[in-house]
Amino acid sequence: MLTIRRSEDRGPSRIGWLDSRHSFSFGQYHDPAHMGFGPLRVINEDRVIGGAGFPTHGHANMEIISYVLDGALEHRDSIGTGSVIRPGDVQRMSAGSGIRHSEFNHSKTEGVHFLQIWILPDADGIAPSYEQKAFDEASKRGQLRLVGSRDARDGSLTLHQDVDLYAGLFDGDERAELPLRDGRAAWVQIARGEVRINDADLRAGDGAAITNEDRIVIDNGRSAEVLVFDMKL
Repeated sequence: MLTIRRSEDRGPSRIGWLDSRHSFSFGQYHDPAHMGFGPLRVINEDRVIGGAGFPTHGHANMEIISYVLDGALEHRDSIGTGSVIRPGDVQRMSAGSGIRHSEFNHSKTEGVHFLQIWILPDADGIAPSYEQKAFDEASKRGQLRLVGSRDARDGSLTLHQDVDLYAGLFDGDERAELPLRDGRAAWVQIARGEVRINDADLRAGDGAAITNEDRIVIDNGRSAEVLVFDMKL
């Protein structure tokens, strides 16, 4: 079964420097019908104007992933990490027993557009940590590239949860299949473009929960960038 969460149905959040859309309940947006999917708790699509961002604040017991679509995002945290995240990079911060960080648009003039993703970890109180890797376009073109997993296989980031996170780029006749093992489900998030998922047409900002299916089929893409979360519910 495929259950679609349309882009326009997400919760909006707008302040002077931030335009955000929440796939699941977050901050002042609360919808009991959309509190997450399995261990996937947050998918926010954020646009931040030049020179602005999130000042230093704290987190605990959460896997936080940043996936930049356009522009550059500057990160600093209380464990000494300072980095700039650009398109093609995937960043994972394990808040664990507690961490403080800030996220700012690296540019003073151009906007930054990114997805902020939170996943509940499989254990509380782990040591905070940070990891960032670049995955080139060729590795995602017409296929699903594993970018995050619990065992860090195939060069993916380490996620402290039984979630396999894939990223893919699809155009024209490019096609990919991802088998789903027994007891697994998936969330598909369309980061940009348009694409067909298991015969359903989705566009940028749409998400879909996939349950009781043995595979995910991705095809008919039009400048599509897709994230797939394969998980145990």
